[in-house]
Amino acid sequence: MIDVHTHISRFAGEDPLDAQRLIARMDALGIARFVVMPLVGPEFAGHAVSVEEVLAAYRAHPGRIIPFCNLDPREGCACDESAVAALLARYRSMGCRGLGEFTPTLYVDDARCMTVYRQCGRLNLPVLFHLSRRIGGTYGVVDGYDLARLERVLAACPDTLFIAHAGFWSNMRTDPYARGPIQGPGRAQELLRRFPNLFGDLSAGSGYGALINQPDRGYAFLEAFQDKLLFGTDICHVDQDAPMVGYLNRAVVDGCVPQQAFEKIGSENLARVLRLQAA
Repeated sequence: MIDVHTHISRFAGEDPLDAQRLIARMDALGIARFVVMPLVGPEFAGHAVSVEEVLAAYRAHPGRIIPFCNLDPREGCACDESAVAALLARYRSMGCRGLGEFTPTLYVDDARCMTVYRQCGRLNLPVLFHLSRRIGGTYGVVDGYDLARLERVLAACPDTLFIAHAGFWSNMRTDPYARGPIQGPGRAQELLRRFPNLFGDLSAGSGYGALINQPDRGYAFLEAFQDKLLFGTDICHVDQDAPMVGYLNRAVVDGCVPQQAFEKIGSENLARVLRLQAA
């Protein structure tokens, strides 16, 4: 399996999750390779992780770690398209395969974000974004339940591949305000079907929770969107659970999800999105 979403991290009051500890956790879970993403910007004051730290971990473990780069579009040079292009090209030349976790508390279609997206598309750097619901939230680019802003982004940046995470998964139901079993299809399914440049990151409680809410529909969703979904854990703490691993393994062993879908979601889709064969 290849994990689309992990972090090295240091949170107050916890043992740091360094590269060695993360590799040990991946070994225990049976995960061969994994994306490690920096955390940048004021939202992560006190536990930010720089691109340079991720690249250092990658250089020490190139057979395991797939590095992503990141930037904060609110910083001075980020509004300058040529400066953004130069910075991203530099990171790309150093081995970065994508950009993320993209988390500024701006609307997802903010002009500063659009500059980043366009340049990522030019450089074949997929963008993994954390979707939030309101400006002033903890972190993440912002859109409403109608995902109208994200729809505009996908249409305006057809050459950029986007990987949706977090709040995106609350849109699997027709009425996102409803509780209980999945009602669908919702806007998440609609956008995944309509836009070839959109993929879904199944990591964390957001992806896992959406799937297990009603098991049969979760399995049907995995099969229907097997070409657009990416396995992930979002591990960022030393002892963090990773229920998606067991869920997917049980689903294929029990015959709830075809082997081909499991292989696509577990590794093949991400290898294609990140062009890993060409690395």
